[in-house]
Amino acid sequence: MLHNLKPYPAYKDSGVPWLGEVPEHWDVKRNKLFMREINERSEDGSEELLTVSQYTGVTARRERISEENGLLTNAASLVGYKRVNPGDLVMNIMLAWNGSLGVSPIAGIASPAYCVYRVTEKIEPRFLHYLFRTPLFTGVFKAVSTGVVDSRLRLYPEVFFRLISILPPKEEQSAIIHYLDYIARRIRRYIRAKQKLIKLLEEKKQAIIHQAVTRGLDPNVKLKPSGVEWLGDVPEHWEVRKLKFEVTFTGGGTPSKANAEFWTGDIPWVSPKDMKTSVIRDTEDHISTSAVAESATKLIDPGAVLVVVRSGILRRKIPVAINNVSVAINQDMKALGSKGRLHNEYIFALIEGCQKILLTEWTKQGATVESIEHELMANSFIPIPPKNEQLAIVHFLNKANKNIDSVIAKTHQEISLLREYRTRLIADVVTGKLDVREAAANLPEETDETEALDEELAEDEETTEEEIDCEIEEE
Repeated sequence: MLHNLKPYPAYKDSGVPWLGEVPEHWDVKRNKLFMREINERSEDGSEELLTVSQYTGVTARRERISEENGLLTNAASLVGYKRVNPGDLVMNIMLAWNGSLGVSPIAGIASPAYCVYRVTEKIEPRFLHYLFRTPLFTGVFKAVSTGVVDSRLRLYPEVFFRLISILPPKEEQSAIIHYLDYIARRIRRYIRAKQKLIKLLEEKKQAIIHQAVTRGLDPNVKLKPSGVEWLGDVPEHWEVRKLKFEVTFTGGGTPSKANAEFWTGDIPWVSPKDMKTSVIRDTEDHISTSAVAESATKLIDPGAVLVVVRSGILRRKIPVAINNVSVAINQDMKALGSKGRLHNEYIFALIEGCQKILLTEWTKQGATVESIEHELMANSFIPIPPKNEQLAIVHFLNKANKNIDSVIAKTHQEISLLREYRTRLIADVVTGKLDVREAAANLPEETDETEALDEELAEDEETTEEEIDCEIEEE
């Protein structure tokens, strides 16, 4: 896939320690010399509302806020939002350090908390889209941003303008964009194929789990009507009761980001972005014991069933896991614990195997924010086998799904490697480590239909990552 790429024939010292050597004919310039900040405001808020993600760059937001509910942006009106033209660089200044910036392909409006920049005619904006999202540049953005903790770091325009960028001639920028777009499309196709395999395997796994947790393991068992439409018939000796009578619910919270001491402890703090595995052993963020004592979050003992109750991922699944260490959770999570008649592993299996149905049962139709309604969840009916049968079901499922889980894990790893390859290749190309001019000139032409399909795949590919991460919005 590298097309036998080689370094440029000659390099020069950039004069910037963190940049090192760059191709001899490339320019090294401060950002202020080729871009300016734009502060044009919407007069009526009617334009397309845009959002910025580290995964997909700048895209149209899926939903607009309503008069009744401003939860999506915490803004009562879009009047005064910043206008964005195609080709403008839009930056979430609080999250520039993790790549939450990009060049907009469409016109629209963005949060007043964002910065909008416009480049001169000598620059291809999408070259900067690739350049500024590399680990090299986001690392620099983090180093020069101002703030106490990561989630409150801000990259202000005056600091951003002082930073140095490297710029090939405009014609070469276009060649680099052409090459990277082509490679990115091919990688998306590979990833999409692997994601389809994962989806098929997960559906097979869910079918096995659903059968076991709603019918048991004995194919000849006598059944009775459960009285619950989605559940249908259940084994005659099982009970059917409301979830709230069998489990406890523990909510969470976020300690103040203004207190740095709260975020220097060793207690794993679980948020939806950590719910990517069935067992929680560690998390991205950690908090201190004082954070637990002085905030709404609580310490959850090992063995609880952790459920995401508010996140974009609830559009398609309910992330559920069991923690094998003591953790705290944020406000978008719930921890479920048995009152005695249920094994927590059975609760986990029940939610995992029935999640498509439970998504319908537990969520409010027409809500502007994806969330599980506590009352719907607590009052839902669940099947309750005897405890020894619950353990038998859990042991059966662990054995039956072992091979499926292994293939799914391997395929996820392959996807991760493809994404790492893409990130490394982009970085090597836009920083001049590899010369793609000849390769770009010899690429096959692709039809508009192919490119349109690949744009759809691009959005699909990153959806799972984006939905499960919590995006920080300023009011």
